[in-house]
Amino acid sequence: MERLDKRVAASLTRFYVVALCVVALLTVSGLFLIRRTISSLNHDGRIVNVAGRQRMLSQRLTKLAILKIEGISHRDDADFGSLLETWKISHEQLAGKRLPIEKGIVTWKSQVLDEMFTDLEPVFKEIYTNLLAISDADISLPEKRKALSLILKNEPLFLSKMNAIVFQFDRENFQRLENLERIEWILDIMTILVLLAEGLLIFRPVVNTTRRVVAMLTESETALQATNQKLKDSNIRLQETQDELLRVEEEKYELQLAEDRVRAGALIEGQEEERKRFALELHDGIGQMLTGLKLHAESLKEVQFLDEKHRKRFDQLVALIQDTIQTTRQVSFNLMPSVLSDFGLSAALRLLCEQTAYSSGIKVVFEGDGNRRISMSGPMETGLYRIAQEALNNAVKHANADKIKIKLEQNKNHITLEIEDDGKGFLIRNLKSEDGAFLTRNGMENIRTRTQLLNGEMEIVSQVDSGTRLVVKVDL
Repeated sequence: MERLDKRVAASLTRFYVVALCVVALLTVSGLFLIRRTISSLNHDGRIVNVAGRQRMLSQRLTKLAILKIEGISHRDDADFGSLLETWKISHEQLAGKRLPIEKGIVTWKSQVLDEMFTDLEPVFKEIYTNLLAISDADISLPEKRKALSLILKNEPLFLSKMNAIVFQFDRENFQRLENLERIEWILDIMTILVLLAEGLLIFRPVVNTTRRVVAMLTESETALQATNQKLKDSNIRLQETQDELLRVEEEKYELQLAEDRVRAGALIEGQEEERKRFALELHDGIGQMLTGLKLHAESLKEVQFLDEKHRKRFDQLVALIQDTIQTTRQVSFNLMPSVLSDFGLSAALRLLCEQTAYSSGIKVVFEGDGNRRISMSGPMETGLYRIAQEALNNAVKHANADKIKIKLEQNKNHITLEIEDDGKGFLIRNLKSEDGAFLTRNGMENIRTRTQLLNGEMEIVSQVDSGTRLVVKVDL
């Protein structure tokens, strides 16, 4: 079944196209006729002007002829021959019905005007011939006087005939205006009839059809509103269910994050305890044993060795024992520096910088108040120390830096730890996985985890060949 909207649209389109085409045709026809008539009237005005000028030129030529024959001085500086030629050309153009204008040539059809110009032709030739005789220098004065008398005799007849021609041009122009007015009346009446037909045959059926369509749409709208209300109620219930599910999922996610944080905290705390225990074992156990071994070895220096090679091997053994003791102390310090618990974070970081600079050959500086211990909990001190230790190791191993700076400062109620190097830098996106977490390499994930356990904020700023800056902020 054909849809209602398509059927109504097709019907209205046909009616409107027909009506608009008829109105457009009448309008264009009227405009064309008016335009053509206006152009014709403009041309007719030019013809009337030329015809009127012919009368003026004949009178002027007659006056110049009299003045010339009688030898009377005058101020008219016009050339007699030029005026005569212009008078002749204009007459020929009018008689031949081909009058040139700016953009072409004007022609016209009038049996009456043709007859009037035919009747005028002998008079014009008589006057023109005698005017030529007067302008000819070879003709004697008596002959010129005779020619002038003929001109004066024919001039009134020429003027009367030219007046009749001008009036005939004017009458024909007026007739064309009357015809245009009648045509305009006809077009106006036809337009009114077309509009009335549109009202009866188009607009009235359209109104009836629209009334029926609106009634159908109203019924459909009422049914649609009822359906929409039901859907709205269902959507509200569905949204409430979704909100509840979302809240449960968020609570579950928060609980999981809290559980992961507690688990990570417990794991790190266990690692720190194990490091502390192992550091004590190294320092108090293996360290003491190595120290005793060194003392016994040094006591054997007084013994005389028969072979010089044995003496050198003994000296190497003593040096090896000393290096082992120093390495054991360094490992014990890295596991758990005693200065951290004894003198605080600033002192531990300063000592860490000195030892790292000594072992790596890189310039490592510490900025902070090393003489004043910042009051904070033991886990916070340990966590910040491990962050600085991890970041410093990363800079030494991977940055190819010439200078590394560790800065610790307290600003009101929070601690800021900053580790900055002038190394090769890197792209941050290369350290993150697809889900946004840091990759395990370079220890960045460990630093992030420790920062989260301290409820702190971490920021990494790095660009290739522009160094790296790690900033950790923790609230006290």
